[in-house]
Order: sequence, then C-alpha cells, then structure tokens
Amino acid sequence: MEGFGNLLAGYRRFRASKLGGEQQRWKELAEGQSPRAVIVACSDSRADPAIIFDTDPGEIFVVRNIANLVPPFETGGGRHGVSAALEFAVTQLNVAEMVVLGHEKWGGNGPALTGVFYGAAAGEGGFVHKWMSQIEGPAEAIAGEHGTGEDAHRRLEEVSIRQSLANLRTFPFVAEREKNGTLKLLGCHFSIRDGELWLLDEAEDRFRPV
Repeated sequence: MEGFGNLLAGYRRFRASKLGGEQQRWKELAEGQSPRAVIVACSDSRADPAIIFDTDPGEIFVVRNIANLVPPFETGGGRHGVSAALEFAVTQLNVAEMVVLGHEKWGGNGPALTGVFYGAAAGEGGFVHKWMSQIEGPAEAIAGEHGTGEDAHRRLEEVSIRQSLANLRTFPFVAEREKNGTLKLLGCHFSIRDGELWLLDEAEDRFRPV
C-alpha cells in the first residue's frame, strides 16, 4: 500500500493547492469538455503530454498506448480502443488538431527490433508482440541495416510517428476534415534526456527542434 499511499498524498496536495483556487473551472469542466487537440502518445510514464505541453485539465484529449501507434482504419472484429477514442474526439468533440507524440527509448522499441516476444503467449509478451507487429516490417529492416542500438531506436521512433500519421489519414472522418481545413495533423518527437521537442516537417520529411 506504500505506493498507493504516495498517490493519495498527491491527491491531497491537489485538493489543497490546485482545486481550492480553481473551483469555478472544475464546475465548468463538470458540464462538459471542449479540448482543442487530441494527442496520441505513448503510455510511457516519462512522457506525459500534459506536462510536456504544460496544459490544464480540459485542454487536450489524450490517447495513450505502447509506442503511440495508430492502427489503420478497419471495421472488422476486435475491440478498437484507439479508433473509438479518435472517432469520439473528432466527430463528437470536434478537435482542431491531432498530434502524434513519440519519444526516445520507448519500451516497445527493444522488442520490436529484437523480436524477443515473437511467438510468445499472452501474458508472456504476446500482447506486446501483437500490438508492435504493426511496425514489424520497418523494425526488421532497421535492425538489419542499423542493428539494435541507439541509432536504430531513434529511426524506429520516427517511423512509428510517420506511420501513425499515415494511418490516421485512412480514417474517412479524419481525411475529410483535414481536406476541408478543419483538422490539422502534426507529428512530434520528445527527447526525454534533453527535454527537447522535435516537430516533423512533412514537406521535407524531417524532424526539426522546436
């Protein structure tokens, strides 16, 4: 319970220092939300979009998963958690921006590059492998040419951002809104070590520091 005790201590600090002075704001949020952007981010505990972009509650709608991946649009079987969240953000909340936020050294990188979980059973890495199989092809190509070190990691991180942006555009409700100018798509990479954000310039297909 020690870990949960730390969480409860954080809750008490929130009640004492943040909630008290913003009661009206929380009452407004209780009536609904109107975030400007949806951010597809990694579940990694070191790369919290709310901290990176210094946002307040209600400003961003965040979808987090291993390796900030967006699967392509499909209507077959399965529980499409990411797709459902994107659909809600775009069609119901009418967000103006969609951001794919990657970061350095995410946990799925190693398994994707080494194939360590290939063929593993559920509960032993099988779920991770199935999810990461979305970028299995690029991962194998990168590992074959660049190994599995830091350079390979960065290359795969950037590939995952590009692929997620491409997959976002397979969703009709995303493509339509991007075409008519009511929705903008962006790709970013966050360096945990340097605290630096890099923005993808899609016209030149290269990441530039912000």
